[in-house]
Amino acid sequence: MPMAVSPERPRTGVTRLTGGRLVKGNQLVEEDLWISSVTGKILRSQHVFYEHHVVPDEVVDLKGRILAPGFIDVQFNGAFGFDFSAVPQAMTEYQKGLKRLNRYLVRTGVTSYLPTLPSQRAGVYHKTLPYLGPSGGARNPLEGSESLGAHCEGPFISPSKQGIHSLEVLQEAPNGFSDMEACYGADNLPSEGQGPISMITAAPEVNGIKNCISEATRRGIRFAIGHTEATYEQASEAIEQGATMITHLFNAMRPLHHRDPGIFGVLGKAEGKERPYYGVISDGIHLHPTTVKIAWAAHPDGFILVTDAMKTVGLPDGAYDGMNGDRWVKKGPLLTREGSDTIAGSSATLIECVSNFWTWSHATIPEVIRAVTATPAEMLGLKDTKGTLDPDADADLLVLDAQEDADGRRTLKVEQVWKFGMLVHDASDDKFGL
Repeated sequence: MPMAVSPERPRTGVTRLTGGRLVKGNQLVEEDLWISSVTGKILRSQHVFYEHHVVPDEVVDLKGRILAPGFIDVQFNGAFGFDFSAVPQAMTEYQKGLKRLNRYLVRTGVTSYLPTLPSQRAGVYHKTLPYLGPSGGARNPLEGSESLGAHCEGPFISPSKQGIHSLEVLQEAPNGFSDMEACYGADNLPSEGQGPISMITAAPEVNGIKNCISEATRRGIRFAIGHTEATYEQASEAIEQGATMITHLFNAMRPLHHRDPGIFGVLGKAEGKERPYYGVISDGIHLHPTTVKIAWAAHPDGFILVTDAMKTVGLPDGAYDGMNGDRWVKKGPLLTREGSDTIAGSSATLIECVSNFWTWSHATIPEVIRAVTATPAEMLGLKDTKGTLDPDADADLLVLDAQEDADGRRTLKVEQVWKFGMLVHDASDDKFGL
């Protein structure tokens, strides 16, 4: 008589991650995390195991490593040879390049980002923005990193603080928000519902911009102050109008002065005044380490690490075509305009910026991780779905190895990346990944 064969247990899409140190609030907590590749969410472990008796398809032992939410970069111009502002003759090539970028980017630990467009002519915005809106609707982990909507950095900025931005394309807004609609495209700025733009950086002192802030925020767009000559008073007024972010603090803005604190002054505590979030580029080039520490100490709850990365990330050192006819020279993380010392963005990855900040500040690991997870998620209004390991959030996760050298250099290394509950990168297996 033949033996009875037990049917194979149905797969549930559930994975239990155990043996790790989870970043939760300001602590590293030793507990399990249950995730689902079916819903792409973090599960309520007690509910799943004890009430529904779900058995995980796989149990992964993290062996004491850190489990953190996926990183979010809110100022990211491109990488691996792809530039969001470069418009090819056929937009099908743009789509292919964007898909390739997302698959490479996720390996660096950035699971979500704002594709950033520096100052351009209107035609560039009209062509590219329809492809750069939020892309996670399909919840397909195989697509790699996910856009959370575009960041338009300019062209409504100060001509004296343009940085690498081309003076020829800068604009004012004498007609108010209608000038923004003409520049970015009215279809890309819907009065109701989600459009492709999540954030706009502009200088509040530029003609007409002050009157655009409240309308932009009414449409669900985060308004950031940047590339600006704004005084402390002008920056404070912009915040009262609804600005909630400062783009790359200290860079391309008035410096701190003892009689005019400038934009930095709005980070100080003041009765009845909101303090904004602010981006900091900790690549070791844009800012001195002590400047970064001063910024963090002023308002740690608003501190967001960004890369300002350009297409040269992941490419060898050398000269490259830049935007608006410029040529750039890459030497490691340093990127400059050819023939000058003008910084042209960064070639650093976000994990490198995180490691720099950890080394310089000696902040705790949860404090460091917060600057690229919970804080940018809060700034974007996504604190329940991104940047957290709480139940029902998206299961975008990183397994990190923390190391400290004898000379005091601290480093976080991305060992694994999980997107929507699926493992999409494993540093220990060269053949595994997208």
